[in-house]
Amino acid sequence: MDAFVTGIHDAAARRGLRSGTDEARVRKWQRGVRPSEESQIYIAEALGWPPDIVRADDWPNWLPNWLVPLGPHSSVPALREALRSAMERRTFLTISGAAVSALAADWATGSPDALAQAAHEGKPVSEDFVAYLETSATRLTGLPTEQRQHTPALLDAHLATVTDLLEHGRYTPGIALRLHTLAASLSQTVAWHRFDQGRHTHAGQHWIAGLHNAHAAGDHDMGAGLLSDLAYQATWRNDHTTAAHILGHALTRAQNPAARCLLQLRLARTLAARHSRSERNAALRALAAAEQHLSDAGTDRPAWCAWVSEADLAVDSGQTLLDLGDTRRAHQLITEGEQLLPAARDKTRGVFLTYRAASYLDQKEPEPAAAAATQALLLARRIGAPRCITLVDNLLPRFQPYSHAPGVPELLHLAAA
Repeated sequence: MDAFVTGIHDAAARRGLRSGTDEARVRKWQRGVRPSEESQIYIAEALGWPPDIVRADDWPNWLPNWLVPLGPHSSVPALREALRSAMERRTFLTISGAAVSALAADWATGSPDALAQAAHEGKPVSEDFVAYLETSATRLTGLPTEQRQHTPALLDAHLATVTDLLEHGRYTPGIALRLHTLAASLSQTVAWHRFDQGRHTHAGQHWIAGLHNAHAAGDHDMGAGLLSDLAYQATWRNDHTTAAHILGHALTRAQNPAARCLLQLRLARTLAARHSRSERNAALRALAAAEQHLSDAGTDRPAWCAWVSEADLAVDSGQTLLDLGDTRRAHQLITEGEQLLPAARDKTRGVFLTYRAASYLDQKEPEPAAAAATQALLLARRIGAPRCITLVDNLLPRFQPYSHAPGVPELLHLAAA
């Protein structure tokens, strides 16, 4: 961050001017405040680009994309790009919906490359060490939700180690397969940590790196899952067209019923969120497909979607129906889903509680809405879940008309604390 701020000051100084930019102002830009045209010019120069690249009215879309195209030997460069994206100076770099949709289309039609043995001059990578990394990563990702807030640095270190092994190690094709699979899994987990923290560019780069490595390993279900995460991110940012395009490509190759269930649920959500009459039937068909896939799913599931359950089906179906206007049935499903959720999934419980609060508000029932939102906020603060806190914060304006209803003043006071 210091180097980035210094670069802005230097850009101003070259014009005989002074910039008042500091780290606090940069954080405001990162959270959505648009910089002035003058500041955008300084930003471009601080990042090494010419000032004529700036289109001040199109912030931040004029910032160049940083996306490694899918292709032979692209897995390590994609990992390196994701690891570099953790640097603060790259926070402003964006990946357009069109670029991600094009990457998804390439994935849907491409064939994985044969796994080759790494350079002979590299240091040998033993099966025991790979097994240690696999076991350690599994233990980190399997910790109770409350403990996972302490794991990001460890996961980053594991991913950096796996990347170094892939780039510089000497290993057999069998070891290569395991390393690419582990890189895909770690990238996905790291991406969700970044996403929960609101660091969307970083999350996207890690999901894309995971996609490259799942492609290298020939794991179509894992690749579909990573695309579905990118689609979820697009939905979160209200880019439902991109989300629908990505999920359409992902569904062409996903095979496992649990994986297809999750993809269809996310497709139903994004179709319904468009609030288009023409999309209503498509959203309902996606819900029906998800229900059938979950019924067909056995215990043999990829690890990344092993958690998909009746609870997820109920809540996501409820959210879909909420957007389609079937409020009462939506509320019933969301409540049922939250009650079905196992205790081990506290972060998801917090998200579900915010959905329940929103459905109560839709029915103009502020008291139970405040109770659900308060429970979600307390849970999110305890386990360190910034995304859940954001969901609650986004609901707060809807409570203002009910400022004297039971539980609402207490919720607003808690949120302000």
